[in-house]
Amino acid sequence: MKSLLLAVAAMLLVLPTVRPTHNFASASAKDTADTLHQLESEFMKAAAEHGSQGYLSYYADDAVEVPNGTPILQGKANIAKTMGFLDDKNNQLTWSPVGADISTSGDLGYTYGTYEFRSKDKDGKLFVDEGKYTSIWKKQKDGKWKVVLDMGNASSQPTP
Repeated sequence: MKSLLLAVAAMLLVLPTVRPTHNFASASAKDTADTLHQLESEFMKAAAEHGSQGYLSYYADDAVEVPNGTPILQGKANIAKTMGFLDDKNNQLTWSPVGADISTSGDLGYTYGTYEFRSKDKDGKLFVDEGKYTSIWKKQKDGKWKVVLDMGNASSQPTP
């Protein structure tokens, strides 16, 4: 019994000096749906301020675009060929996420919501297209989230 008490006492003296091998204070917080909501906000701001370059900065190199009424676009370089309209200040693309989620593994997520595209035709008349979108996000090797699949479809006929 005396040896058991000595062993417990020794453990109590040594235990406070043992340090965990994982420093929880410096560990990054697990991403949540709020992470993707915040990214969507930054994504839209980048597109508004920097046009196609800002928009495409949120796409992975191997991203896929599934646009409404046109063929699938594979690869960021091919998608870029269709995004020049964002460089025209008469065009305004805005979107609002309605929902988002991230996988339990923390490396894949999605957002979905509504979008609105406003433009002026050659006569200066306002043109509005509204619809829905879904974006699949994947955490890249560098820890940044990028869109790997994006698709949208019009809710109705564009308003002339």
